[in-house]
Amino acid sequence: MTQSIVVQVGQCGNQVGCRFWDLALREHAHVNKGGLYDDALGSFFRNVDSRRSDGVGGLGGRIQHLKARALLVDMEEGVINQILQGPLREVLDDAQLLTDVSGSGNNWAVGHMTYGSAYSERISEQLRKTAEHCDCLQCFFLIHSMGGGTGSGLGTKVLSLLEDDFPGVCRIVTSMFPSAEDDVITSPYNSVLAMRELTEHADCVLPVENQSLVDMVNKINAMSHGAKPGSVIRRDGTLASGRGGLAGAEKPFDAMNNIVANLLLNITSSARFEGSLNMDLNEIAMNLVPFPQLHYLVPSLTPLYTLADVHVPPRRLDQMFSDAFSRDHQLIRADPRQHLYLACALLLRGNVQVSDLRRNIERLKPSLSFVSWNQEGWKTGLCSVPPVGHSHSLLALANNTCVKQTFTDLRERFLKLYRKKAHLHHYLQVEGMEQSLFSEAVSSLSSLIQQYHHLDATRATLVPDAPRLGIA
Repeated sequence: MTQSIVVQVGQCGNQVGCRFWDLALREHAHVNKGGLYDDALGSFFRNVDSRRSDGVGGLGGRIQHLKARALLVDMEEGVINQILQGPLREVLDDAQLLTDVSGSGNNWAVGHMTYGSAYSERISEQLRKTAEHCDCLQCFFLIHSMGGGTGSGLGTKVLSLLEDDFPGVCRIVTSMFPSAEDDVITSPYNSVLAMRELTEHADCVLPVENQSLVDMVNKINAMSHGAKPGSVIRRDGTLASGRGGLAGAEKPFDAMNNIVANLLLNITSSARFEGSLNMDLNEIAMNLVPFPQLHYLVPSLTPLYTLADVHVPPRRLDQMFSDAFSRDHQLIRADPRQHLYLACALLLRGNVQVSDLRRNIERLKPSLSFVSWNQEGWKTGLCSVPPVGHSHSLLALANNTCVKQTFTDLRERFLKLYRKKAHLHHYLQVEGMEQSLFSEAVSSLSSLIQQYHHLDATRATLVPDAPRLGIA
């Protein structure tokens, strides 16, 4: 069995990450009734205490003391202190936490340059120690936001450290993109500066837009038969609710974080459980990324709620496939059906037959445009263990040119500030930060948009053989 390590950076990254750990523990407890340490648990947890118990009450055996394979980084103490006061304190210890007190002030340069320089050696050392506990390290999952300072700046610094220190280990990044109405005025700067790092150093990026999550939560609330907002959110739900590993009162964004945590729960299911057609995590990049820089995968998840949270009949399997290709279930606001697919992965959980999978792919194919040289660009995975409370679930990962709209909107918001040189002085006073980095970052983003545009043009003009992109 292979192992993976989760690296959580910044406030958002740690909140989402801790919700993932909470849900993963619940899922393993539901499947592993005996509570024995097994390969499934070993993929994301390690047992640090295997002493034999005294068998009191006839429950003899080994004592289980799990530790998450994780590194939590934040330059403010607030969220991590909350985690230490919550139920996850038993699976996380001080050696896995790295904090400062002042924060990055919503400034990418402070996170990347200042804290990146100050903490690089400590982060690398902690990553090495965590990796030493793995027999077969397969993947790093990095979770961060793009709009703030620590998540975008230090998060992308950690990404480059992972590439330097573990060049042969897959790096899958979940990036939270700010909405146009984000309350951080400098979020376009932070996001575009971070985008260059993601394009250069990640193997796969799963972009998630805050506005898309807001729309999803509003839809879930609307489905709760007119109950007041938030009443649909159950603390023990598995898809739309719960504080997870955090202490304190529930906040509006907890339900949003839950959806992202379930994205991670689904993408890691094949690494954690058995299945008739399990997908290796390395196969995601191998099969879905034909060009190194075009590694942004649009995630789509169904169902978005638990049946206990929302009183609706369970979705039929065929309907779930249709949902996965609809705009309502995508974690970014885009329409892949109107654009070009480079490849697509379908990760199913539950009692699903390969014949069901093939039948639905054949049903959907006529309505989807694939590049001419990859008409059979489907990657499929079947994990036999469904999410708690469901008979089956589906995660679709689409490498589709529709992401260019998200990036184009981000570039426009960046240029609106940059043309006026607004707030630049906050960045340029940081040691190591130069104005040329801004122009290089927006140039990198423009190049990425143009590459997607060229591919998209082959769909519009019905060119039979799209020219292959010469990406270094």
